[in-house]
Amino acid sequence: MTFQKKTAEYAELMKSRLIDNDTISDELYSKYGVNRGLRDLNGKGVLTGLTNISKIVSFDDSQGKHEPCDGQLWYRGYNAQKLVKEYAELGFGFERTAFLLMFGEKPTDEETIEFVSTLARNRNLPRNFVRDVIMKAPGRDVMNSMTRSILTLASYDQFARDSDLANNIRQCLMLIATFPMLAVYGYHAYNHYDNLGSMYIHRPNPKKSTAENILMMLRPDKKCTDIEARVLDVALMLHMEHGGGNNSTFTTRVVTSTGSDTYSTMAAGMCSLKGPRHGGANIKVMEMMEDIRDNIKDWKDDDEIRAYLTDILEGRAFDGRGLIYGMGHAIYSVSDPRERVFKQFVLKLAEEKKRYDDLDLYERIERIAPEVIAAKRHIYKGVSPNVDFYSGFVYEMLGIPEELYTPLFAIARIAGWSAHRLEEMVGQGKIIRPAYLSVMEEKEEL
Repeated sequence: MTFQKKTAEYAELMKSRLIDNDTISDELYSKYGVNRGLRDLNGKGVLTGLTNISKIVSFDDSQGKHEPCDGQLWYRGYNAQKLVKEYAELGFGFERTAFLLMFGEKPTDEETIEFVSTLARNRNLPRNFVRDVIMKAPGRDVMNSMTRSILTLASYDQFARDSDLANNIRQCLMLIATFPMLAVYGYHAYNHYDNLGSMYIHRPNPKKSTAENILMMLRPDKKCTDIEARVLDVALMLHMEHGGGNNSTFTTRVVTSTGSDTYSTMAAGMCSLKGPRHGGANIKVMEMMEDIRDNIKDWKDDDEIRAYLTDILEGRAFDGRGLIYGMGHAIYSVSDPRERVFKQFVLKLAEEKKRYDDLDLYERIERIAPEVIAAKRHIYKGVSPNVDFYSGFVYEMLGIPEELYTPLFAIARIAGWSAHRLEEMVGQGKIIRPAYLSVMEEKEEL
């Protein structure tokens, strides 16, 4: 018997003891007024800090009332829905929005050119890094591959631990620039060694946007259409930032507050984001949609769709968890503003790809699912599709493999993490150290 098997058997033996000793009842949380997950019974987050970077609105608190309303997302004082539409037309939307989040002001045309050039100069990994690091131990979990690469990049930076603000800005810009390379190259290594596929390592084009380079590096022919690049650019802008309270962003602020370096901080954010309760929602939507296609005979029959969604909700279908994925959000009530603006670009891409039947099925589920949920569950704030309901569909239409869905989230969110890290460094200066109330029972000494 191998030592791994012996250890696994020992762990299995000790599992029940751990469950007995570490389970804390809901009654104790209520008794002491402690909110699980730092959220109250109405889903409102416990305040842990202040930020100038973004704002989320999900309820109308005017005139002494607290009522659900259409969701709003604001980046540095600008309505994100309007901002995304504006930047989608101008081009380099990801880059323009990253500048805005990091530095607090919209870039001028000259500043945009310089920022794009700065990122282009930084899309350059150390010599032999792809061979010695990314290709060394590839695996299906590209997030793990990326995290290992981030920590290894610190070894190539002689100023890795320098806490000077300008140095940290430099490090953030370098990571924003190289994240697409770490993700795509990590996937190609996995696809080659594990799936026995072909491997090609395309160098980024300094004249292309981040979205264009992602598609170019991913595809053998290095080609993409204008609408493909524009839709991916919009997806990156919408996933870039979502307040300081989401788990991965809060993680980056917590680690930053300890005085840790940029590489360790971003690696910690990656470890948080990869959790299926955070960054993997669009994958679950895609799995659910595939299950629905396999089990519904007539995609245009609303009654059949309603019946199957009811089975999913009641745990009789799909994964048995009783969740209709892509519906509802921890914060938003009536609507997710990101989904509303994203939907407009999803329609354009679906038309180009001639995916009319699939789009029709998505739209029917978008309409019917909230009705099913409202009929079966007590909902205090309403249910609507969130941005992840359509993002997986978009990535699939773009030919992006599922292994890159969460890494794409990280490619976008690194800009938001950078903004919050820099804000924490500038404006806080105190370690984040919340308290836990001990409910341990003291035992008599033997």
